[in-house]
Amino acid sequence: EVHWVETGGGTVHAGGSLRLSCAASVMIDGSSCLGWFRQAPGKEREGVTTIVSDGVIIYVDSVKGRFTISKDSAKNTLYLQMNSLKPEDTAIYYCAAGARKWMPGVRRYRCPNIVDYTYWGQGTQVTVSS
Repeated sequence: EVHWVETGGGTVHAGGSLRLSCAASVMIDGSSCLGWFRQAPGKEREGVTTIVSDGVIIYVDSVKGRFTISKDSAKNTLYLQMNSLKPEDTAIYYCAAGARKWMPGVRRYRCPNIVDYTYWGQGTQVTVSS
């Protein structure tokens, strides 16, 4: 069984920072989509940021300029640096990995739908107080 374990969550005041880590029990596949997702109470799980390829990283508009995703393949670890946190960032954060596909027609890589991501961490709670 593959295990992804998130750590680094906690409670901070608005404007504070947290750094989440996701340690995998297997080598991080550089050809996979690697991302962070979050689910706030009563809301659908949403994608926060994804490494599509080494040169392509996407962020949901609400976190652009504040969050940074990175990875350390040697440590099989994915990171999410979160700065200038806002109360609306409060959620359970999950790391995940899934297969990507090259789409020749549009010359882009395509990451899977959220339900098709293969590996998921157990989640870590991030709470941002006003």
